[in-house]
Parts: sequence; structure tokens; C-alpha cells
Amino acid sequence: MKTNQTENEIGQVVVDCAVRLHRELGPGLLESVYEATLARALEKRGLATRRQIPIPIRFDGESFDEGFRADLLVADRVLLELKSVEKIAPVHKKQVLTYLRLGGFRLGFLLNFGSELMRDGIVRVINGRLE
Repeated sequence: MKTNQTENEIGQVVVDCAVRLHRELGPGLLESVYEATLARALEKRGLATRRQIPIPIRFDGESFDEGFRADLLVADRVLLELKSVEKIAPVHKKQVLTYLRLGGFRLGFLLNFGSELMRDGIVRVINGRLE
């Protein structure tokens, strides 16, 4: 599946799907449940989605596979980090920004499905400038 959508357009679909999913399933399930169901919802909307994608770390001219795993990568351009916690900590946003920088991505979302209302659990994170 190829998309010519911008990161912002992909992000809107991500938010729409996350809100709908949270409304139907409710808060507090395991992150893996939200990951699987969100990936499927995004695919149904025409967006290629990959789960648990290893992103290597490059340091001092070398690449290390012990980097991190992106929960979801949408259209190979928008990174999603999913949580199911009572409250997002400041370190979670920093984590997403670091993932974006290391992976060379410009847009990411921290989605906390543990929030009572999904709108309170959505954090948009930008690395650099979006068109």
C-alpha cells in the first residue's frame, strides 16, 4: 500500500482511528491489544502499517541493532508509541522525540489508551519541521 498523503494527513487518520478504538474498547487493556487493533483499523483505511519494527541506533559511525522497537510505523513515515497507563509521564514524550530523531522520522504520536478520554491521551510530537 502506497500513500501520497502528508504526515499531517496520516496523523489525522491515526487520531480518528485511535479515538474510535478507545470509544469501542474502553481504557485499560493491554498495549498489545490496542497495537493489534489499531494496526488493523489503519490498514482498513488504506495505510500500510508495520508493528514492532526494529530501529537501529547509529553511534560513532556504527549501527547497533539493540536500538528500539517502534510500536507502529504508519506508511513508513509516522511513528506511534502506545501506552496504557493512568497518566503519561514527561519521559514518555522525550522517548518519542528520541525515537523520531534516531529513526529519521518527522512526526510521531504518543497514544495513551489508559486515559479516561482518548483526547487527553494524544500527544503529537514533531522532529524538525513539517510541510
